[in-house]
Amino acid sequence: MYVPAYNAMADEAGIRALVARVGAAEFVTVGADGFPVATLLPVLWEHDTVVAHMARANPQWQGLEPDAPALLICSGPQAYVSPSWYAAKAEHGRVVPTWNYSSVHLTATVRVHEDPEWLRDVVTRLTERHEAGRPEPWRLTDAPEPYVDGQLRGIVGLEFTVRRVEGKAKLSQNRSEADRHGVVAGLRTENLSGATEVADAMAAGLADQRAK
Repeated sequence: MYVPAYNAMADEAGIRALVARVGAAEFVTVGADGFPVATLLPVLWEHDTVVAHMARANPQWQGLEPDAPALLICSGPQAYVSPSWYAAKAEHGRVVPTWNYSSVHLTATVRVHEDPEWLRDVVTRLTERHEAGRPEPWRLTDAPEPYVDGQLRGIVGLEFTVRRVEGKAKLSQNRSEADRHGVVAGLRTENLSGATEVADAMAAGLADQRAK
């Protein structure tokens, strides 16, 4: 991933928090025909291991050799940035649109698991993660066991060993403070998915900068 120094996410805790908050990543491999193939999967990342599962009917996992190379792309909030929001537009007009976003790339090797107990454990952990905090969290044991057994036969597990972590937060860090404040204000007027989250991230960055 191309990461200019000013866009690099250097804080491991922040990188892990983004992946945990999003809870899913694009699983990318190269198919037998030499072209990339991807599937969006719910993921859990603990230490240097990511676990997930996918439909057995999905051909992406078939033919994967043990420890095959893979890429997990976890995309955070993103939004279009209008050049009309920059203070610099009124000063000299030399501004253009851009796109702000946060993303984490995990380069890894992957192994496929078909053991029912391994699969049950991963499904249980993923369920607990996403049901946490609900007034009446659903549990795997709420469903009839024969039904769960049948569902587990329809999936395969994936275990990723993370080899490289890259985090990028493209939040107008290369712009002046006035331009960045303008973008935050502009994004807060947008009624589009991701705009408020990007504005919040930018505002937090500006606050951190002032605190230093």
